[in-house]
Amino acid sequence: MAILVLAEHDNASLKLDTAKVVACAEAIGGDIDLLVIGHNCGSVASEAQKLSGVRNVLVADAPAYANHLADSVSELMLEIASDYQHILAAASSFGKDVLPRVAALLDVSQLSEVIEVVSSDTFVRPIYAGNGLATVQSLDDKKVMTVRSSAFDAVAADGSAALVTLSQAFSSQVEFVAQSLTESERPELGSASVVVAGGRALGNCENFAMLEQLADKLDGAVGASRAAVDAGFVANDLQVGQTGKIVAPDLYIAVGISGAIQHLAGMKDSKVIVAINKDPEAPIFQIADYGLEADLFEAVPELLAKL
Repeated sequence: MAILVLAEHDNASLKLDTAKVVACAEAIGGDIDLLVIGHNCGSVASEAQKLSGVRNVLVADAPAYANHLADSVSELMLEIASDYQHILAAASSFGKDVLPRVAALLDVSQLSEVIEVVSSDTFVRPIYAGNGLATVQSLDDKKVMTVRSSAFDAVAADGSAALVTLSQAFSSQVEFVAQSLTESERPELGSASVVVAGGRALGNCENFAMLEQLADKLDGAVGASRAAVDAGFVANDLQVGQTGKIVAPDLYIAVGISGAIQHLAGMKDSKVIVAINKDPEAPIFQIADYGLEADLFEAVPELLAKL
């Protein structure tokens, strides 16, 4: 049995989520090949070769793949899909863009947000915003799956996979116009070991500066609830929750977040959860490992002063 994992990268470095998807592939069992598609992505291929458990790193390096457009990526994956029984990618924006197209081209159903492997054809995935878990068996010849990377630990970087160059290049029917990225010196939200998240109780965007200072002291990332994003306090790429990013850091500090179901779905797998909220009935306290019933405008400055 062979498994194909789609690597996620920026043409310069490999995203940590890829190593976690490889861990899911190891749980399925079989030979694992990692597909790197991009342009001038030699450094990414070198990183990929070091991932433990990977047999081959397949590299498609061409100008047509510079922007990782989903239609050209999916066409290439379709070309090589006959050699694999499982096709995996992280349940990120990229994976969610590419894999449904691959599943449609192969005429199979997609398994989304897999968090546990029961067997090679049976998997567990969350439903109802994470309030329920469904065990799903796929009878398709090929299993196309997105993997919730927060549910798996990254494999070690002690491998020595072979490098295989693919010559196929598929041009896209979509024209790439522009890309706007938020640049920050803080760790990426999805892979940070510490996340400091704020809610609507902060009142305005200026008050989020407190959380940024706290995150910087802890070498962590800043997150936010949907209510804070909708209120315009921070950009929507910082949203944590069912309709935002799914995170599972070692430490999650929720400041002024009540704990709506949609938000809990995005962070409840965190190793340690600390909640700061002046409402003793806030649902966030039900899942928090440590809770502080206090005014955040007093508690956070005090915490900053002691760090």
